[in-house]
Amino acid sequence: MLAALAVLTVLSVAVGTRDVAWHDVFPALAGHVESIEQAAVAVRIPRTLLAVLAGAALAVSGTVMQGVTRNPLAEPGILGVNMGASLAIAIGVAWFGIASTQAFIWTAIAGAWGTAIFVYAIGSLGRGGATPLKLALAGTATNVAFVSLVLAVLLTRNDVAGGMRSWQVGGVGGATNDRTAAILPFLAAGFVVSLLSARKLNSLALGDDVAAGLGERVARTRVVASFGAILLCGATTAACGPIAFVGLVVPHLCRSLFGSDYRWLVPIGAVAGASLLLVADVVGRVVARPSELDVGIVTAFLGAPFFVWIVRRQRIREL
Repeated sequence: MLAALAVLTVLSVAVGTRDVAWHDVFPALAGHVESIEQAAVAVRIPRTLLAVLAGAALAVSGTVMQGVTRNPLAEPGILGVNMGASLAIAIGVAWFGIASTQAFIWTAIAGAWGTAIFVYAIGSLGRGGATPLKLALAGTATNVAFVSLVLAVLLTRNDVAGGMRSWQVGGVGGATNDRTAAILPFLAAGFVVSLLSARKLNSLALGDDVAAGLGERVARTRVVASFGAILLCGATTAACGPIAFVGLVVPHLCRSLFGSDYRWLVPIGAVAGASLLLVADVVGRVVARPSELDVGIVTAFLGAPFFVWIVRRQRIREL
C-alpha cells in the first residue's frame, strides 16, 4: 500500500493539463524551477500533499464512524456530517463574514459535530434504536435538507455565491502550503484519537453488553472516537469542501482484504484513502482536458455504484 501511494504521488505531480517528463519531476521535487515543466510540478506539490492528507482523513473518519455506530453504511457524506460542516461555513461566510482558514476550520468542526448529534438522535427514535438503516435514512434526509439550506443561504449573497458553489463541489485544486499547515494540527489530533480508539472499537464490535463486560466504558468510548472522526472530516471539509464516499469505499475494501481488526484498519485505511483520492484527482485532470473535474465529482462517480452494491447485499437488506 505504501509503495502504491509513493507511485501515485509521483503520478500526481507529473500528470495534468501539462504532462511533465520524468527527468523534470525529480529536480522539481528537489526544489528546482528552471523550466515551465518544473514550475508546474512545484505548483502541484501542495495539491498532492492536500489530497494525501484529505484522503487519509476521510477514510479514517469513515472507518471510525462505522465502528462507533456498528453501521456498514456509515460515512461522513452519507450521514450528512460533511454537508453539516458545509452549511455551517455557508452561514459563517454569508452572515458573519468569516474569511480566515482558522475560522473556516472551527466553524466546519462545530457544524459537523452538531450534525452528527442530530442524525444520531433522529436515527435512535422508535423501536430498535439507531439501526444501520435508520441512521442511513436520517443522514440522507439531513444531507438533502442541508443542501437546500446551503443554496437558500447563498441566494441572499450573490457576491460570495460563486466561490462557495465551487468549494461545495469538493476538490483539492488551488491548495496552498498555508492552508495545509492550518489543518495539520487538527488532522494530527484526529489521527491520534482514532488510533488510540482502535482497540476499543474492536470491543464495541462485539456488542455493547460484551464491551461493558470487558471493562469498556461504552458511552465514553463512542464520544471520544466520534470526536476524532469529527475532527478529521471537519478539518478536511474546511480545506477541500465536502468530498463524499471515500469514507465508505475504503473501509469496506480494507476490511475485505485485511480483516476487521481496527488496529490495522485505521492505519491501512489512511494509506488506502490517500491513494484513492490521488487516483480520483489524477483521473479528474485527464478525462476533461484542458479543463478539470473536481475530485468530489470523481469520487461520487466511483462511490455511488459501490453504495448501491452494499445496500443490495443480503446482509444489509436484513438489518
